[in-house]
Amino acid sequence: MKPGIYVLLLYGEGAVRIGSLGTISFSPGFYSYVGSALGPGGLARVSRHMMVALARDRKPRWHIDYLLLNPGFRLVQVFCAATPERLECHLAQAIALPPIQGFGSSDCSCNGHLFFSPDNPEKGIIGAFDAIGLHPMIKQPRLSRHSSGREFGNV
Repeated sequence: MKPGIYVLLLYGEGAVRIGSLGTISFSPGFYSYVGSALGPGGLARVSRHMMVALARDRKPRWHIDYLLLNPGFRLVQVFCAATPERLECHLAQAIALPPIQGFGSSDCSCNGHLFFSPDNPEKGIIGAFDAIGLHPMIKQPRLSRHSSGREFGNV
């Protein structure tokens, strides 16, 4: 599978314990998580996130897993683009929304890689990809018991 970057768009609310960040209170709204898939497996990581959101039966590995596992949140859309370049932080900076401090950015100097919006930020996410010269593939997750979680198998 090709390497790349992605944005997971979730909708939800509630107080959630996020590993070492502690408990964070999330206002009702949309949350955009910027991630990279440059390691082994590439964009297969996106399928893993989708399966975590579906099954809710795994131990959390990354900050985003705590939201994907929480019943107060649901995965709404997924945006991804194949690239071997380290553009995750550039994409995060291009998203013009307030970040959740420290979320998903423990290995970089960004303020955060999770962003809040009371309204659906789909157009802004697409614009952020465009701003860094990438055009995202967009998926509406079919999060049912019959989903294979392999919607990005041909990226």
